[in-house]
Amino acid sequence: MTTAAAGLTLAMALAACAGTPTQTPGQGQSAAASSGASGAAEAADAAIGKIFNPSTKKGGTLKMANTADWDSLDPGNTYYGYSLNFARLYGRALLMFKSAPGPDGNTLVPDMAESLGKSSDDAKTWTYKIRSGVKFEDGTPVTSKDIAYSVARQFDKEIHPNGPTYLNALLDWPKGYKGAYKSKDADFSSAVETPDDQTIVFHLKEPFGLFDFIMQMPMTMPVPKDKDTGTKYQEHVVSTGPYKFEKNEIGKGFTLVRNDQWDPATDPNRPALPDRIEVQTGVNADDLDNRLISGDVQIAVDGLGIGNAALPKVLPDPALKARTDNPIQQRTWYTSIIPDVAPLDNVDCRRAIAFAADRSSLFRAYGGETGGISATAMIPKTLPGHKEIDLYKSPDDKGDVEKAKAALAKCGQPNGFETNISYRTERTKEKAAAESLQQSLAKVGIKLTLKPYPQDDYFALYAGKPSYVKENKIGLAINGWGSDYPDTYGFMQAIMDSRDVREAGNYNLSVKIPEVDKLIDQIKAEPDAAKRAEMWSQIDQMVIDQAVVMPSVYGKALYMRGKNLTNVFISDSQQMYDYVGLGVQQ
Repeated sequence: MTTAAAGLTLAMALAACAGTPTQTPGQGQSAAASSGASGAAEAADAAIGKIFNPSTKKGGTLKMANTADWDSLDPGNTYYGYSLNFARLYGRALLMFKSAPGPDGNTLVPDMAESLGKSSDDAKTWTYKIRSGVKFEDGTPVTSKDIAYSVARQFDKEIHPNGPTYLNALLDWPKGYKGAYKSKDADFSSAVETPDDQTIVFHLKEPFGLFDFIMQMPMTMPVPKDKDTGTKYQEHVVSTGPYKFEKNEIGKGFTLVRNDQWDPATDPNRPALPDRIEVQTGVNADDLDNRLISGDVQIAVDGLGIGNAALPKVLPDPALKARTDNPIQQRTWYTSIIPDVAPLDNVDCRRAIAFAADRSSLFRAYGGETGGISATAMIPKTLPGHKEIDLYKSPDDKGDVEKAKAALAKCGQPNGFETNISYRTERTKEKAAAESLQQSLAKVGIKLTLKPYPQDDYFALYAGKPSYVKENKIGLAINGWGSDYPDTYGFMQAIMDSRDVREAGNYNLSVKIPEVDKLIDQIKAEPDAAKRAEMWSQIDQMVIDQAVVMPSVYGKALYMRGKNLTNVFISDSQQMYDYVGLGVQQ
């Protein structure tokens, strides 16, 4: 590859030893630890940077619960961080992040592929060889055509609105191509080629040295064409992982059991310790915290951490606090200020919101010190290009009423205005953040009406659907975003590039700045890491100056380990407990 293309692969140095099999968590531990017979002494943060209660013992039932329903179990139609983490239990992508604690969890390793991608044509062509012996749950061998089909089916963002758009934008699709359903049986080999059953070749429109990071996402998990039921496929996803669905009741929960067609000889990455995994959905957030404390549930699968109502119970109690982990995440919680909704089409009306916001109150809404670090920029502290950009300073971070009123006068709304603010119904911290803004903005005459929407369809039907947002005058939307992989492109592109805006399933409806789009293109072509970081900083400065996003906190979460868990650790790639490694002590 050329020097320019090679420069884009800096982050792939993380995967330098990725061709070696991953050590199963617990290997090399004492006999007592490996058997799971010894109860580990619990301590706060004991699963950060290391494995808490390591074991290789198999068996038992792992019990999880979610405050909402899934956006989708379909690997081509999901994008919540917890869902990407969990999907690795029933699906195998070409690559995956190593199931390991701390920074080691950012290492890319082969999953269905035999090795990391082989790039050619100045990083415009990427080739992967598939391991032999990988099967679907019915015993049918997985071929390269199954992966190509899964990539083609996720192209259709009307049928699958929730998934990432990386492959739609990067691959050299035929002109007029509309995906596996609307362009049925069309030749798309200009984008994805399958010269034989074990080889798949991706053709990109332009060089992209970070393509391996895209290949660990679930849209490369194979889907058998003859079993694909479109929007209903999530009701029975055909497994390639160590677990398959025993039952799935949409809106209530589902159960995974062992997949007897999964061959561990083809999969060095997954210890597959529990015999059974039970997941309940739609559990009230406060009830879920109480069930975690009591031991009725072992993992809160949504990865949001303990809610504000439970903090006064957990933090003062040494025994309960010892069961918690409070990592810093590669995530920012923020508010989108949507310029398509008048009068927010005027930058000074948007700036009035930023000046009036009580940031100290928002900090408390997200859980205070256990929930985050006050943010003045979008890029998290651990990613290249992070700089603090405090354009809306106020005394004690409580908001600047005078500057907000001056901005309102400048935008022709001296008495304020009315608009709506959306948040996810099940997320108590998002509700608290919306209420905080409602109270602080009221001081300058801006009246906010709270609009809660269900988490599973939040982006597909409500806050991510342009027509709905305009019709229902959603001027503000509470959002949060975590990096898809350890590079700033994996954090910023999806929430900053206006060219990805579609009819539904958008994670960005507020940033529509041509200069930002141009800088993103320059970043893709820039081989120098320092220059890329500086351009990301420019984008961050621009979007905050234009007040189309308002950062609140760099994310933290106070996680609680349920009782009798083994192999518990926070992975930097998942930014929560790594679900692949978990086991149950019996």
